Amino acid sequence: MPLYLILIFVFVFGLIIGSFLNCLIWRLNTGESLWGRSYCPKCKKPIAWYDNVPVLSFVWLGGKCRSCGKPISRQYPAVELITGLLFLAAFAGDFQFSIKLLRDWFLISVMIVVFIYDLRWYLILDAVTLPACLVMLILNLTLGLSWQNLLVSGIIGGSFFLTQFLLSRGRWIGGGDIRLGLLMGLSLGWPGVLVAIIISYFIGSAVGLGLVAAGKKQWGSEVPLGVFLAVGTIIALFWQEPILNWYLNLKI
Repeated sequence: MPLYLILIFVFVFGLIIGSFLNCLIWRLNTGESLWGRSYCPKCKKPIAWYDNVPVLSFVWLGGKCRSCGKPISRQYPAVELITGLLFLAAFAGDFQFSIKLLRDWFLISVMIVVFIYDLRWYLILDAVTLPACLVMLILNLTLGLSWQNLLVSGIIGGSFFLTQFLLSRGRWIGGGDIRLGLLMGLSLGWPGVLVAIIISYFIGSAVGLGLVAAGKKQWGSEVPLGVFLAVGTIIALFWQEPILNWYLNLKI
């Protein structure tokens, strides 16, 4: 099969997974089963299959529900597009289907769920992170990563946030960040987890200062840390080696 057709397939597959992630995020919040038909969250009417095509349906409908005419959240096409592009970027790393690609796609999907859920509801769900810890551990061990490395990096990732939680008595961060730190360690290994944490805090600080300067936040306001940890994890997944090499060259 020509490479361009494979790339199109991967991108479309990512769009479909992104559509599923949108459904998963909403139903995790409402507590509904994943197996029911999709419906408009505003008028509750079922969505026909031709109005549920990733990205295209949003464009065709002008960003509005066909039944009630109320706006559809831009989250839906955004998540679909971002998932498609990230799946494509992960595939472009090796241009082959493999367990490594499956691992990367799974981690990307989990981090997108963490990002959106924490952004909207300021909460990181154990129902997402704990099963993901087990899956990522199994996949990384299957790929031949050292269990000692994964164990150490998992402890480092979890204990980094546990220490902050204990020192602040839960005022700085929530318990969900501890489990997310564990997931980051089991996913990225050492020193990848360190790269992800540093990137996350750098981005979080920059965004936080920008929001304060713009008058959108005040000093000490709560920010969804999981959003930045998810971004840092994905960046480290793709570029931890170039980032480490760049940093080490600065030290020489």
